[in-house]
Amino acid sequence: MTAARARRSPAEPAAAPTLTEGLVPLIRARSIAPADLDAMALIVLDGIANMLAGRATEPGRILRRWGADRRDPGRRALVMGGCMHVLEVDDLHRGSVTHPGCVVIPAALALADGEEADGETFLRAVLHGFEAVCRVGMSVGPAHYRVWHNTATCGPFGAAMAAASLIGLDDEAAVHALGNAGTQSAGLWEFLNTGAMSKHFHAGRAAEAGVVAAELAAGGGGGGPRGPGGGAGAELGGGGFAGPPAILEGPQGLYAGACPDADPDAVLRRPDAPWQVHATSIKPWPSCRHTHPVIDAALELSARVDAAEIAGIEASTYRAAVDVCDRPAPTSPYEAKFSLQHCIAAALADGAVGFESFEAGARDRLAGLRSRVRVGAGEPYMSDYPAAWGGAVTVAFSDGRRVSAARRQCKGDPEAALDGDAMARKARELLRFGGVAEPETVIEGVLAMAGGGKVPAFDI
Repeated sequence: MTAARARRSPAEPAAAPTLTEGLVPLIRARSIAPADLDAMALIVLDGIANMLAGRATEPGRILRRWGADRRDPGRRALVMGGCMHVLEVDDLHRGSVTHPGCVVIPAALALADGEEADGETFLRAVLHGFEAVCRVGMSVGPAHYRVWHNTATCGPFGAAMAAASLIGLDDEAAVHALGNAGTQSAGLWEFLNTGAMSKHFHAGRAAEAGVVAAELAAGGGGGGPRGPGGGAGAELGGGGFAGPPAILEGPQGLYAGACPDADPDAVLRRPDAPWQVHATSIKPWPSCRHTHPVIDAALELSARVDAAEIAGIEASTYRAAVDVCDRPAPTSPYEAKFSLQHCIAAALADGAVGFESFEAGARDRLAGLRSRVRVGAGEPYMSDYPAAWGGAVTVAFSDGRRVSAARRQCKGDPEAALDGDAMARKARELLRFGGVAEPETVIEGVLAMAGGGKVPAFDI
């Protein structure tokens, strides 16, 4: 029981556990199989490759300059999280509409740095963090996402859960950490209207929030990995910095403030379901995940169409994709990554979508074809979302012919997962983009963690 809830008189009945008081033991009681660690290692590889590639971008350079003299774990987590999210090709969990990796992995890396941390302990902590951010994310409801960026608002819970595991907080202190992580929840979609860099900051700030919350729950001592039950939280008996145990469902908690159609039961629902890492998608194309179903469909059609003969293009998808990515005339690479119209045009015209697809030359070249794309929300994709993120593309020709392709899921989703070789190829491309001289060393070092190898050190 947390300190805040211990103020009742002895005659009062024990209060029912709050959602975070239920979530912490739910996660920690679950068994972890070798297959779970292997899956987590592949996603950690993807995240680290994204982070090292993100260093080579302008937002990444700004973050690194800012963080050069700030070496505490929280600030390192902020820089790493921001860099990991820059290229828009990191992981995505559909049910929660979050990018867990760019929040949880940096928090764990920042605490493990220089500590000779055991790889299996690290992967278990990240697995716990993924579970927390995804379960909270699945509870906030679709209306939350219209204004709030779920990765930013739900991410601190995952970062705090991973950090609590690594620094050895007991259950009571971990609840404090989640409470103070949740009170830092923030992150608004307004950045999309100008193409600002805030989305990268969202990821990094959520990672930092979780690290700081866990360190404070440990009594302010912080420190590196010590394993469950062996850290300051356990030694202090929960005497660290107290956080609100009902941060989610309380009368002035997250749901009350920002979630008009919350589903609180989702936090603890299906406690024996597979770990959420197995429900996490890997992005094969460097654009907003909402664009991927129509990219996948358009790529199928690309070999069957001649762009010069296209009279019009219709795209049908789910409402959230239209709300976020209906951008017919993007003026920057980042806006193009959030443009259904541009992504469809690139896939149809070029038969491929890569980093170069969003640069000025490609935007200019594809402007005519892009202007022929009309997007809208339709069934079955609206009803499927968020369990499935789908879409369809129909191309109409000047002679009256029409061809269509549809996706209920797309490449990289668990139903069409990238295998280990494909994940390694993607990591290799990202690492080369980031100027890493020996990509194989990074790949082998990360994957070795599932077998007990040490956590590799990275210069961010």
